[in-house]
Amino acid sequence: MADAEAPLAAIRSLPSWLLGRAAARGRALVADALAAEGMKMWHHVVLSAVRDLAPVAQADLGRSVGLDPKDLVGVLNDLQSAGLVLREPDPRDRRKNAVSLTDEGARLLTRCEKAAREANDELLAPLSPPERDRFMALLIRVSGTEA
Repeated sequence: MADAEAPLAAIRSLPSWLLGRAAARGRALVADALAAEGMKMWHHVVLSAVRDLAPVAQADLGRSVGLDPKDLVGVLNDLQSAGLVLREPDPRDRRKNAVSLTDEGARLLTRCEKAAREANDELLAPLSPPERDRFMALLIRVSGTEA
């Protein structure tokens, strides 16, 4: 058996496995950084989307971030209870709720974005600045998210 491959060597050599491991490490770093601000990943995602889209109908917000409506309600309840977002009747359609960021939500989002950038800097620390640029360009191509 001396010639046999090490356990999982075939799996561990797959780009998909390596990308998954890198993604898991990145998520853990960001989750820890956000936790220091008292935030969870989905709360940060929703806050960021609200900032970019506000005022946004709750249903449109859920579709934009790919979150199930029931899960979105829970996240929005948490954010509203903390005074970070407002849900008010949509002026364009009173049957819908429009979500917007409060000033406190905007301040927290700024801190969370800084924490997330620092966590991503830690993730990419082994790479030089030119390698980071190239890596990001390649990830964009591989992920199919090119504009």
